[in-house]
Amino acid sequence: MTLAAATSLECGDVIRIAAAVIFNDAGHVLLVRKRGTKFFMQPGGKIEPDETPLGALARELREELRLEIDRDASLYLGKFSAEAANENGLMVEADAFETPLRGPIAAAAEIEEIIWVDPFGPLGLPLAPLSRDHIMPVARSRRDTANGTQR
Repeated sequence: MTLAAATSLECGDVIRIAAAVIFNDAGHVLLVRKRGTKFFMQPGGKIEPDETPLGALARELREELRLEIDRDASLYLGKFSAEAANENGLMVEADAFETPLRGPIAAAAEIEEIIWVDPFGPLGLPLAPLSRDHIMPVARSRRDTANGTQR
């Protein structure tokens, strides 16, 4: 479904989220899997009514990965829409940001598994539609073009 179609749904049918593209030194992208689910996705989460997308991302990454981000170094990648992976019949609308990895991370809150994947490699794991169809293609592009060099 396109973003225009998703935004035409009733407010209750669209979950607004912020999502992160985080690379490690090897150029791999961070994916997470929430407890009780099977799909891997970008870290991030729901945007509360009083939050900006970047503010929500900072809060979610702190809660779920014990990661503090540098908001000034985060790059807005765009707004993307897809079927929600874990909530049948709903759509997610994501503001996505590339944010630098600053220090160690650890699974916390509802995160059960953390993995680093080569965005160009055969993933062979269940990806959330948003990650599979939108975010990972952007991550491939970013890895090749960030600062004119490959990460």
